[in-house]
Amino acid sequence: MPQIPSYSLRACHVSWPYFPRFVVALALTALLAGCGKPKAPPPAPPEVTVMKVAAKDTPVTFEYVGITESSQQVEVRARVDGFLDERLYTEGSIIKKGEVMFRMDAKPFEAQLDAARAALAQQEARLWTARADLKRVKPLAEANALSLKERDDSQGRVNAAAAAVEMARADVKTAELNLGYTTIYAPVTGASSFARIQNGAYVDQQNSLLTYVAQLDPMWINFSISEDEMLSLRSQRKEGQLRLPDMLEIELVMEDGSAYPETGRIFFRDANYSTDTGTFLLRATVANPDQSLRPGQFVRVRVIGGIRPDAVLVPQQAVLQGAQGFFVWIVDGEGKAQTRSVEVGDWQGKSWFVYQGLSSGDRLITDGIVRLAKGAPVKVVQAKESNPDEAVRKDNSAAADKPEAAGE
Repeated sequence: MPQIPSYSLRACHVSWPYFPRFVVALALTALLAGCGKPKAPPPAPPEVTVMKVAAKDTPVTFEYVGITESSQQVEVRARVDGFLDERLYTEGSIIKKGEVMFRMDAKPFEAQLDAARAALAQQEARLWTARADLKRVKPLAEANALSLKERDDSQGRVNAAAAAVEMARADVKTAELNLGYTTIYAPVTGASSFARIQNGAYVDQQNSLLTYVAQLDPMWINFSISEDEMLSLRSQRKEGQLRLPDMLEIELVMEDGSAYPETGRIFFRDANYSTDTGTFLLRATVANPDQSLRPGQFVRVRVIGGIRPDAVLVPQQAVLQGAQGFFVWIVDGEGKAQTRSVEVGDWQGKSWFVYQGLSSGDRLITDGIVRLAKGAPVKVVQAKESNPDEAVRKDNSAAADKPEAAGE
């Protein structure tokens, strides 16, 4: 047997005859220590929140961008040529129908009226003379003292004089109208614009526009729908996926997010598509009693009254998109997570319509999706009836609490 260096044995403080026993003891000690350590428990199943899918008739809204328009915006124009004497309204104020807005220099038109009246009196005098002559000629013609031609000529002079009187009366009427046009009244009740012509300026047909008045109650709301959306809505109605009433109503949302208190209705659909924008013009009317709406405002238009029969509405965060399209996670009858391909439709607030892939009774996973594996068991920590909006609110609340938890 080869000799083992003495320093190796001394360093271990073990003599050679006892070395194998020492090695075996160490191995047994390590083996026993390993056998006594407990196994790590399997990971707990991920916790998920689910909602029970229920198909039901669901009100649907469609939102568009609209612009307000006066229901009657009237240009105020001068009807006669002349000098503008004065402006009698406050620019931008609300004026009533029939209030005086402008006055033009009336003196030339008063003179024209006087001349017309004088001409009428002259023609009436000629008519009186012609009738008197005819009255004398008729008995003489009947007695054969005068020829029938003289009687006919006398009758013709009466008819001509009568026509001249009617013409003179028309001239008087025209002069009266022109004189009346020198005082310009508000055509409707509404908001006035600024004056385009200043006092003392000469007004003719080239610059006859003085201002305009916009009626504020009711107001019109113009908005457009694309050709693709119009065709889609028609197809959904035909297939029974959408029911719309004969009279659609609208709600307005202002620029600051506040809801307008009055509800309107759609009363006009343009007959043609716009070739410039490829859209279809719709117009609604809405009451504006406090005149808070003004022409030219941008608003959000929500068309209400539609119903989706037997619709499935789920929270948006429950719908995912992969390489094969949209899908959701559900909990099967064995308590395991499974994926399900779905066909989605329009958004409704913070929820999504699902046309195919889900049915009543399915347990849809709405929270805890990131920790899921297909076929793996899950732990349902909270189950709700079909209430997508509530599920969305809970998810948003949990998201808002995450930064605080991270800070702790």
